[in-house]
Amino acid sequence: TVHQSNGHGEAAATNGKSNGHAAANGKSNGHGEAAAANDWNFAGGKDGILATTGAKNSIRAIRYKISASVEESGPRPVLPLAHGDPSVFPAFRTAVEAEDAVAAALRTGQFSCYAAGVGLPAARSAVAEHLSQGVPYKLSADDIFLTAGGTQAIEVIIPVLAQTAGANILLPRPGYPNYEARAAFNKLEVRHFDLIPEKGWEIDVDSLESIADKNTTAMLIINPNNPCGSVYSYEHLAKVAEVARKLGILVIADEVYGKLVLGNAPFIPMGVFGHIAPVLSIGSLSKSWIVPGWRLGWVAVYDPTKILEETKISTSITNYLNVSTDPATFVQAALPQILENTKEDFFKRIIGLLRESSEICYREIKENKYITCPHKPEGSMFVMVKLNLHLLEEIHDDIDFCCKLAKEESVILCPGSVLGMENWVRITFACVPSSLQDGLERIKSFCQRNKKKNSINGC
Repeated sequence: TVHQSNGHGEAAATNGKSNGHAAANGKSNGHGEAAAANDWNFAGGKDGILATTGAKNSIRAIRYKISASVEESGPRPVLPLAHGDPSVFPAFRTAVEAEDAVAAALRTGQFSCYAAGVGLPAARSAVAEHLSQGVPYKLSADDIFLTAGGTQAIEVIIPVLAQTAGANILLPRPGYPNYEARAAFNKLEVRHFDLIPEKGWEIDVDSLESIADKNTTAMLIINPNNPCGSVYSYEHLAKVAEVARKLGILVIADEVYGKLVLGNAPFIPMGVFGHIAPVLSIGSLSKSWIVPGWRLGWVAVYDPTKILEETKISTSITNYLNVSTDPATFVQAALPQILENTKEDFFKRIIGLLRESSEICYREIKENKYITCPHKPEGSMFVMVKLNLHLLEEIHDDIDFCCKLAKEESVILCPGSVLGMENWVRITFACVPSSLQDGLERIKSFCQRNKKKNSINGC
């Protein structure tokens, strides 16, 4: 007979297992002697997705790994060209109207409370009014769900879509890895479609039908695109909408960079095509207002035919948010004034900085034969660059390139493998031109120093 004990002093017979302070064979989960890890009931978590593969789908995790390669005593400053947060540079400081709105909301003393799970009514109405300007129908406050940044918007949408047993989702390659990570955590199957570098990173629309099936629930587009810097045309988005309707799926439109368009191609909200296929759009203050630390985003429902209402997708989003966290209430309260009062001059200034730095980035990359940029960035803060590894000595892959670059030149890049494109890197041009120029020159010096010995005319 086996006697197990959860008490403090009762010894167990035969196998001596105890959760108390003592045990016959010395095994204990209590205060006397530590038990082996496998003796704990929660030990199975060590083989779970979060423990085993979670870091593979995280830009933050891979960035920390690469940053660890930097020589701390190096003579030059570290240049962070891996992620889209230029708020560290004074030139990219947010609009004074935004700062004033947050300060004023906080000083009222009225917004230190909890807000409704879906957001403050006035803030939701303000976002609805703001987004209605770009589509041929009017959104209401009920179409807007406030979230703690765009990241929480992803965390809300993916579990809602994963409720259907055996469901799958179509994600772009390259793409933003948070979607893939969230899908994995929620056991939602991922199927990839390619973005085509030679066509300005357009979606391979023709492939969508071949990879979708009756269990496909949604597809994702990111426009303006992270990581590629492309901006999709009206005609291209219309094709996507038509395919989505044919497949019977909704479109998730990640539009957090919607105001950051650098070229002649205008930003077209996917909600323009909401009458063709329902759209869940993700937006935020983080990128356009350069305030990622404020953690304010939203999910906007573009669904004039009420399909998402009838299928209870909107209800599911509400129910999820009711048991989730909220954006800071005082930032929500400031949102109407932020949207209304921010002057166009602020956005012109930010876009002017990004346009100048994107030109520098594209020009310098073209002058470096060891890397290739297939498409000039038109929006967002990023560009995808192919590594010509056949010209480099003992650089095995994109992660190796980034780690050695960090060690030798104190420049941090994002390896393409975390974005779905091995032996590519993502470079952000969202920094002041002098720092970007310095970083790109260091990349070139690194490549020249590590070129293959039989490389000819390498410069």
